[in-house]
Amino acid sequence: MRILIIYSQLLGLAALVPAVVISTLWLNARGADGPSVIFRGGIFTTGQLYQGREPDWSFTDNVRLVELQLNATQDSRTTFIIESNGRIFVTCDYMGSPLGRFWKKWAVVAAEGDGAAELRIGDTRYERTLRRITNGPELDWVIESKTEKYRSFINHELIDNGEIWVFEIAPRA
Repeated sequence: MRILIIYSQLLGLAALVPAVVISTLWLNARGADGPSVIFRGGIFTTGQLYQGREPDWSFTDNVRLVELQLNATQDSRTTFIIESNGRIFVTCDYMGSPLGRFWKKWAVVAAEGDGAAELRIGDTRYERTLRRITNGPELDWVIESKTEKYRSFINHELIDNGEIWVFEIAPRA
């Protein structure tokens, strides 16, 4: 009987330690300068704000993840970036369910609000606007580029069904 009590206490401790560690990391990341790979982060406080004409975004073909801050939510996350025909895009998967929309709430806020955002690549921040795209030739570009770059299963049906949302990361007006 005593051995069972000891085992149950050890199992409880084994479950508690990871939960405390994950919770601590999550709380710490929320106030950080940008996201971690796993957790969303706070607003950007470092990096030089880009000034000048629209960049040649083709350099992002060699960038796997970027940091994206949505101004309305005052938080940031990492995401894939897709460049095509001189324009840049992000996609948001799992939007076809209530759980997905809760998990990816930033996309709902961007689509329903003004979409004001900042993109950070390395030490450079770009003021941008997220605009949701539901039709047009851009979707063909995004599907082709994301499939090639990330080996994604994106297609028109998933976009049309609302499972995947596509946003252009457009210049601020």
